Amino acid sequence: MSVSQAVVEFLGRQYTVDRVGGESYRERLIPGMFGIFGHGNVAGVGQALKQYQVADPTLMPYYQGRNEQAQSHQAVGYARHTRRRQTFAVSTSIGPGSSNLLTGAALATANRLPVLLLPSDTFATRAADPVLQQLEHPHGYDITVNDAFRPLSKYFDRVTRPEQLFSALSHGLRVLTDPAETGAVTISLPQDVQAERIEVPEDFLAEREWRIRRPAPEPEDIAEAARRIRAAKRPLIVAGGGVLYAFATDALRTLAESTGIPVGWTQAGVGTLAWDHPQALGAIGSTGTTAANALAAEADLIIGVGTRYEDFTTASRTAFQNPDVAFVNINVAPIDAYKHGTSLPIVADARKALEALNEALGGTRVSIELAEKVEIEKARWDATVDAAFAQRHAPLVSQNAIIGATNRAMDAADVVICAAGSLPGDLHKMWRVSDPYGYHVEYAFSCMGYEIAGGLGVKRAAVAEAGGGEGRDVVVMVGDGSYLMMHTELVTAVAEGLKLIVVLIQNHGYASIGALSESLGSQRFGTKYRTLDAERHTFDDGATLPVDLATNAESLGATVHRIEPGENAIDDLEAAIARAKAAPEGSGPIVIHIESDPLIDAPSSESWWDVPVSSVSDLDSTQQAYQTYTDHKSRQRPLLGGGAGEA
Repeated sequence: MSVSQAVVEFLGRQYTVDRVGGESYRERLIPGMFGIFGHGNVAGVGQALKQYQVADPTLMPYYQGRNEQAQSHQAVGYARHTRRRQTFAVSTSIGPGSSNLLTGAALATANRLPVLLLPSDTFATRAADPVLQQLEHPHGYDITVNDAFRPLSKYFDRVTRPEQLFSALSHGLRVLTDPAETGAVTISLPQDVQAERIEVPEDFLAEREWRIRRPAPEPEDIAEAARRIRAAKRPLIVAGGGVLYAFATDALRTLAESTGIPVGWTQAGVGTLAWDHPQALGAIGSTGTTAANALAAEADLIIGVGTRYEDFTTASRTAFQNPDVAFVNINVAPIDAYKHGTSLPIVADARKALEALNEALGGTRVSIELAEKVEIEKARWDATVDAAFAQRHAPLVSQNAIIGATNRAMDAADVVICAAGSLPGDLHKMWRVSDPYGYHVEYAFSCMGYEIAGGLGVKRAAVAEAGGGEGRDVVVMVGDGSYLMMHTELVTAVAEGLKLIVVLIQNHGYASIGALSESLGSQRFGTKYRTLDAERHTFDDGATLPVDLATNAESLGATVHRIEPGENAIDDLEAAIARAKAAPEGSGPIVIHIESDPLIDAPSSESWWDVPVSSVSDLDSTQQAYQTYTDHKSRQRPLLGGGAGEA
């Protein structure tokens, strides 16, 4: 068979197996492949996919897409909703087809989510040299575009001889299914090697199972963690995405309820507890709630579960102000378990570690004083969100009210999708989620353009989850800036009849960076969508661009509902979402277009994010911002361990 035929048949027979509690799981690891064909892969992987489509359409279904980066985002969205048990493969041509995947690779690796990338490469034999789209380096002629994947992938290999395929795929799938190492797996396939003949052992093409590793914690670590938790006066749990990937929500809830320890969550950790749970403080950090941040400021012990402690989570290392604060970190990945200098890293599956802690902590309860503060701060923040959701500005509504209306209109099992701009931060603070699968915001890479493509990946997973029938509704919330980056996957949804609901918020610019620019003294420079004032060469003060994104979506085949500005806009939005939800599966994408006022901010998190301000400036606004910056900077801590809990 050809090398490409071997790749396709091998991938079609790989299975993920897992066991969580008393439930066993076995499913296709790679349920399908995306691809855009060019001279790099049309006669290789393209031919193999066509051959198997004729011989056995179920072996490796092929899916179209309109952009290679978007195809990788679909794979990532699918992988996250299936809790890293499944993902898609993506085949590309050489040159720009391959380099279009680079952002997708970085996003997958940053988010610790699996995706299998199969970019084509130039001739291994150099029989035709240089070929169209080949990159030439005089100092290293073996360097190709695909070498750019090396720092962006958790595993990279290049198959320059057919016999290398066996080890390349085996090692690649080992990394793909390892919860501690997963990310982008890139196997570069030269276009001539793809079409070469190879003798393939039957064992290589037999069904194979890849078991998800879920290591148990060391008993000594659990005993020491229990001792430190009992000794702590103000403990706080920071729940990350690892809680969800380990199916540890029940164990976390048991720990919170039995001990009274409050829980704050990261972007990836939203859904680890229901928003109205008594111990749920909500989001923590720069885009957090005042409740979580108030408790974080005084906490003497942080119990991190499945979090990588990015700067938004720690408010750029200003969130934890107790001079004796210490960390107990539970994570399947050592790189995360050892962060902030902890002397107690628990390298283990989150569910198994939490279950062991529950057993070790029997009878432990936080103080009445801490419990009362949790209740007070939680009530204060809930009232703040209620007020923000109730805003009825006219003629243009606030983004807060749009979020509230969307939240109310969705069912508990539905999924909200977002990635970049001001929306992720506002959703993190205010979105009220009850289902562990109900919130999907890509924020490790915060990639503009992810929303619609990632939402399609989630929708595919939701349809598969429902056995092909009526599944969860998937609602994408996206601003005009991110929509313009990568909206063309709406065409993919039209082609397959995938019912994706898109709430498109038009604010004529970059609301998030506009607000950040203003706070840093840069006066929203370059963040408005305006016509050019050629005399002063500025885009800041011209007329609003005559762009009609609703008509654009219609032209791509989507059903569009336009929400007219005015006092009824929020009611009309809720009604439009209800109509969209009532549409049958198979009806294709539905876009709901609404305009907002970008100058109305979300409630403050009473927190900070470290973005440096120019220390020298002629602008008064920048000078004032620099003084504010230095005040915040003085509260930043190295978090290198120590503290009373470590003694």
